[in-house]
Amino acid sequence: MPQTIRIANETLAVEVSTLGAEMQSLKSADGSDWLWNGDAAWWTGRSPILFPIVGKAPGDRLAVNGTTYPMAQHGIARRREFELVEQSATSCRHELSSSAETREVYPFDFRLTLEHRLENDSLTVMATVENTGDTPLPFGIGFHPAFLWPLPGADGRTHHIILDNGAEPGVVQLEDGLIGQTLPNSPFSKGRLELTHALFDKDALIFPEGAGTGLRFGAEGGPTLHFTFDNLPNIALWQKPGAPFLCVEPWHGMAAHAGGTAELVERPYTVALAAGDAMRFGLTVQIKR
Repeated sequence: MPQTIRIANETLAVEVSTLGAEMQSLKSADGSDWLWNGDAAWWTGRSPILFPIVGKAPGDRLAVNGTTYPMAQHGIARRREFELVEQSATSCRHELSSSAETREVYPFDFRLTLEHRLENDSLTVMATVENTGDTPLPFGIGFHPAFLWPLPGADGRTHHIILDNGAEPGVVQLEDGLIGQTLPNSPFSKGRLELTHALFDKDALIFPEGAGTGLRFGAEGGPTLHFTFDNLPNIALWQKPGAPFLCVEPWHGMAAHAGGTAELVERPYTVALAAGDAMRFGLTVQIKR
């Protein structure tokens, strides 16, 4: 059965499940919970880790050198039990290693490590992928945390996303969950996007490149979450239409192209990790009241 690990400092407290190494809550000292609660009426996820794919595969089948394997949306890690390998008052580390079971759907040897670490008013989640086999390891990886919208204490206030780089990145449209055409206009204006539920009527907003390495999700005159990303070039924003949460999702890898191949190595931004190598990917969120 999954276990829940709690870490805390004087400012923040976090709970992490061994199932998927998924964060279950992010609370500030005043008791406010910033993370979505997983209400099944909307979406049971809270902060899943996406590996070895981000998004969908055509027909939920992934191809490796012409051989196809069943692969559900966002991969296998979110549905696997991780091992707790290290814990302190303010950090915890979980690992998932390849097994006979994982190789039936993803025929590679790997180790995926997730570390959650608190420092002052910030949480950092660091993912490390290691190639423990003797052939290149192709994969995508992403973070999928959902935060309350409206943010605590910000009912009735306009919420927005502001990119640190002030850019107006291009956005792609999903077609049955696969990457479709790039839309002609960016929803951002000088790095700012005013959030409305109607933005998500046709699924997620996906920005393959240009959104930069940091953004703020906040309320006018109210609290703000400041995100910084490490080695995660793709950004998505998503909610179930009308739901009281917003997902801020940094990725390295995206869904397959609509009408394209199911081959894993052909998916956009797929990593090919050499045998014996490791690569790190990080998300930090700072709560500003």
